[in-house]
Amino acid sequence: QVQLVESGGGVVQRGDSLRLSCLYSGRAFKYSDMKWYRQAPGKEREFIAAIDSTGTNTYYLDSVKERFTVSRDNTKNIVYLQMVNLRPEDTALYYCAAAPFGTYLQPNYNHWGQGTQVIVSS
Repeated sequence: QVQLVESGGGVVQRGDSLRLSCLYSGRAFKYSDMKWYRQAPGKEREFIAAIDSTGTNTYYLDSVKERFTVSRDNTKNIVYLQMVNLRPEDTALYYCAAAPFGTYLQPNYNHWGQGTQVIVSS
């Protein structure tokens, strides 16, 4: 059974950086495209970043491009989201998700984590 556990969230100030991690428990990590979503209070969930199974191709929502970087380590079953120059509008619960191979551009998933909270104060 696949389990995703996010970590690395916290309370930071505008302009600070954070690196989120998502540990994938299961055998299919290297065959899975991995995604990051976020949801702020009162707002819809956003699909913000993705990386394909090999780590070759990535996707970013326009509002996080140039500030967020998604990467993965297939030897450790971990996907990362490096966030720099954080803004108050980045405050949200951040989730990682696993999706089938070849779907990294699509907002789909078949496994979902519990999320890690990021709060950016001004």
